[in-house]
Amino acid sequence: MVVVGFVGVGVVGGNGSVVGENRIQNYGRFVLSSRFISRANHRFVNRCSSRGRSGMKSSICMQIVDEKKLLDTRAKEIFMPALSSTMTEGKIVQWLKAPGDRVEAGDIVMVVESDKADMDVESFEAGYLASILVAEGDMAAVGSTVALIAETEEEIASIQECGLDCIVSGSGSRHDGTTAVQTTEHPIAEKAPAPAASSVPKPNLAELFMPALSSTMTEGKVVQWTKNEGGRIEQGDIVMVVESDKADMDVESFEEGYLAHIKTQEGESCPVGDAVGYIAASEAEIPAVKAWALQQSSTAAPAPSAASAPAVAAPSASAAPISAAAPRAVVNTGRIVASPYAKKLAAENGVDLKTVQGTGPSGRIVAKDVTSAATGNGATAPAAVAAAAAPTRTDGKIVATPDAVKVAKKEGIKLETVTGTGNFGRITAEDVLKAAGKAPAPKKVASSASSESAPAAAPKAAVELPSGSVTMNAMQKAVAKNMTQTLSVPIFRVSYAIKTTALDALYAKTKAKGVTLSSLLAKAVALTLEKHPIMNASYAPDAIVYNERINIAMAVAMPDGGLVTPVLANANTEDLYSLSRSWKDLVKRTMEKKLSPQEYSSGTFYISNLGMFGVESFDAVLPVGAGSILAIAGSKPRMSVGSNGLPNIEKEMIVNITCDHRIIYGAQAAEFLRDLAGLLENNVGDLLL
Repeated sequence: MVVVGFVGVGVVGGNGSVVGENRIQNYGRFVLSSRFISRANHRFVNRCSSRGRSGMKSSICMQIVDEKKLLDTRAKEIFMPALSSTMTEGKIVQWLKAPGDRVEAGDIVMVVESDKADMDVESFEAGYLASILVAEGDMAAVGSTVALIAETEEEIASIQECGLDCIVSGSGSRHDGTTAVQTTEHPIAEKAPAPAASSVPKPNLAELFMPALSSTMTEGKVVQWTKNEGGRIEQGDIVMVVESDKADMDVESFEEGYLAHIKTQEGESCPVGDAVGYIAASEAEIPAVKAWALQQSSTAAPAPSAASAPAVAAPSASAAPISAAAPRAVVNTGRIVASPYAKKLAAENGVDLKTVQGTGPSGRIVAKDVTSAATGNGATAPAAVAAAAAPTRTDGKIVATPDAVKVAKKEGIKLETVTGTGNFGRITAEDVLKAAGKAPAPKKVASSASSESAPAAAPKAAVELPSGSVTMNAMQKAVAKNMTQTLSVPIFRVSYAIKTTALDALYAKTKAKGVTLSSLLAKAVALTLEKHPIMNASYAPDAIVYNERINIAMAVAMPDGGLVTPVLANANTEDLYSLSRSWKDLVKRTMEKKLSPQEYSSGTFYISNLGMFGVESFDAVLPVGAGSILAIAGSKPRMSVGSNGLPNIEKEMIVNITCDHRIIYGAQAAEFLRDLAGLLENNVGDLLL
């Protein structure tokens, strides 16, 4: 059967831009756009012809695309976001990435002009920018595709060839700007209308929504509000930090006004798209917006009493008399950036994070900073230390907020001379003002009785026992979902005992130089995989996908629940000392939830090591999309018979490998373990080469 559909004819001007109608028709499972396509003999046909007329030329295009290549090639879309509640289309002011450039999650890919302001648009997906469909200066409707992202560099040419037909179903690149939407245009449906006598009229307000920060995110947890109720919000201000199923990310506002009411408190979760707060247009309208918001909440829950209204602020007020020790100096007067575990420790031990100097990336407060502060050993370095640690861009691109660009023009400052302290090294208006020698206006910080309080004398030793049903966090839910999906994969397991005398000796010799046992094991596995490529492969429908790179992903348990697999890329070619440095950095940033998607999702072989807990043997669950995972237990002395026939005591560790039986067979797994044992027992010196 041949399906033919005439989709669109455009008039092409001298500059190559297409003027004309772009209609989309759907024939079965094929979506055809802006070209004449037929399906015959399992191939897509797309040829181009043109004829000149009055300096212009009309174009009807047909292109030959191999269907198998089309099905094997996967592209993700970048959409035109809705940057305000009234925006229906946007103009691309600037592309900050060029075709072929690497794109990481969180990278700013373009600057879009909406009906209100110029805004930076970040990518929530990682890959390579394959094709730009809407050029700088052109307009695009909200929700339309403006560019395509390839998963690998090798797929760029194929995606440029097949275009929109390569799009992955359900691409997570679509997003709507995540912020305020005028409720006059999007009213909230009330489940049970309040009685007319107590009804509060709906004021002029805007809603802050929970954003979709990744393609798999269905709900998010508010880790921190960076604005207080009553605080002023400008366009581009970071209003909250949200924990998705993968990482913590800052959320900016595309609207201005005053934060009138916080609906979702810190530590609480809500589905993507739900309102988490309300913005009033003016300071005088804050009481009316708050009253209306409380009335909406009362339709789903009992109305709060007068005594319970300020319950959120109660913990900070009661934290003042925790200790009679001398108060610590306040070193954080603006937004406080801390890891989730550090916040948990601070709450448990009564430590005010305003008095803690962060030593993590970009001055982030980590767990050890809170522990030091709780025991009275924390340092209070000047604010200049945090400023010096601010991240800078290394790609040579100048990325600045729209406000920064305006201030730079006003002050006559060249952005090339300004060091950005914003997210991903972005230049902010404050950076420009500092470069101009003008101190930015100090931010208003809500007063709190705990700001002058002293920390507790020592951390709590007892572990609080949870009771009843405890809701999973986003990462725990993602792990549970992935583990359930693996039940459909046929697997088998093979065990092997490996003597560790030579490995222990090498570790003792190199430990002082910074070598970790995890990097030794990763290096040994990677070198063995070079001889057994099938163990580094993965399953695809009716195919085996062999990976050119050997990326070792090693499981790390998170303190607050969940599991992350940081990746040691190219572990077979990196030297042992570089691997050790990389692993220490990866573990540190894993605990702070600062890994990029490429650093936790690009593994080709997985390792789960529980040897440090002294376990004798265990099986690991095969991750989704993986071909193998190696479970490594502890090394213990065991009785054996030596080559001379005499009893011998030597340390051994039991390793169990779990494999996808669709592509790997028992003999192949056994040969891999045999060669791994041979390397660690007889040729461990090869790890230093």
